[in-house]
Amino acid sequence: MQRDEPVTVNATETSFRIIEALQALDGAGVTELANHVGLPKSTVHNHLQTLWRNEYVVKHDGAYDVGLRFLQLGEHARERRRVATIGPPEIDKLAEATSEMANLLVEEHGRGVFLYKAKGSDAVHMDTHAGKRVYLHTTGFGKAILAHLPPERVETILDRHGLPARTPYTITDRDELAEQLERVRERGYAFDREERLEGLHCVAAPIVTAETVVGAVSVSGPKSRMRGEWFDEELPTLVERAANVIEINLTYG
Repeated sequence: MQRDEPVTVNATETSFRIIEALQALDGAGVTELANHVGLPKSTVHNHLQTLWRNEYVVKHDGAYDVGLRFLQLGEHARERRRVATIGPPEIDKLAEATSEMANLLVEEHGRGVFLYKAKGSDAVHMDTHAGKRVYLHTTGFGKAILAHLPPERVETILDRHGLPARTPYTITDRDELAEQLERVRERGYAFDREERLEGLHCVAAPIVTAETVVGAVSVSGPKSRMRGEWFDEELPTLVERAANVIEINLTYG
């Protein structure tokens, strides 16, 4: 073990693997769960019993699932970010003004995390929800955030998570990403053209206070509507305005 490598507890890591597997499987019995995580049934059963006793999982008819106690922890984690309480009204207005899906996001552990979203009248269904984590390089809001992080922090994130492709349009080259981030800094907003989900376009702007990026605002919609002058000029203006209002409220509110 390298000296700067953190010391971890194997049993704790196993419990988290089981919890994440329960989420991925949408609930499961001991046998299915053990097969999924590649551990003995007895080990999985012992962890499940501990989690159940502490009310972090529930069980019904021989199957286990994630419990609502995580909701309490999640709400606490979200509310400790001021942007999560100040940002939503502007996100609601942005969704209404654009008729599309408007989002509020932050970075944590090198990933983008959705804090809040609002659906406009024409918004399409997407795979996003509060707490959803995504790779920063695959999204407009992620690039808006990366463009305003210190260079050494960006390198740390890329070293840890890499540049995995999510669609044929995902940026997977560091030099190409660096060029895009420079353009984001120059114009003040970022685009996502089918880089995380095929058929979906996005415009995003960073939320910056005291020279620190605290999150990003974005609007997403189908590429059939997100094009031309609306996508290239009008929508960026609306997104930047929303981000600016949030910045002011964070600074002086």
